[in-house]
Amino acid sequence: MSDTAQATPGVFLHECDIPVRWGDLDALGHVNNTVFFRFMEQVRVEWLDRQAVVCNQDQREVPVLVQASCTFLQPINYPASVRVKLYADQPGRSSILTRYELRDVVDGTLYATGEAKAVWINLTTGKSAPLPENLRALASGGI
Repeated sequence: MSDTAQATPGVFLHECDIPVRWGDLDALGHVNNTVFFRFMEQVRVEWLDRQAVVCNQDQREVPVLVQASCTFLQPINYPASVRVKLYADQPGRSSILTRYELRDVVDGTLYATGEAKAVWINLTTGKSAPLPENLRALASGGI
């Protein structure tokens, strides 16, 4: 899929640059596929931290990932730095679908795209809980 064929990923939320470490490589000298998910996790956690959604045992309602996917378009080789951009679709009552672009910091090569769906749950009841209003507003493009 070419860069021009990419659909609009949603409302932009956050980005971060992540250097590729030697230990991120697999036996073929490429960044291991599991590390792509770590890159997406890092930008998502940074964004949640900035919104004061810190997931710890003192909280009653927390996000739980229920789905994650990645489309691998190009291998990432060492050395490199990856710019990971986070976007959101229109949020649901208790969930948010986030989308990701992983690009080379220097030349903009699109390495991968991804998605992850998080559902807010109440730890006491184990049932879904409403998405925090500040996150709903941000994901809707309202703030």
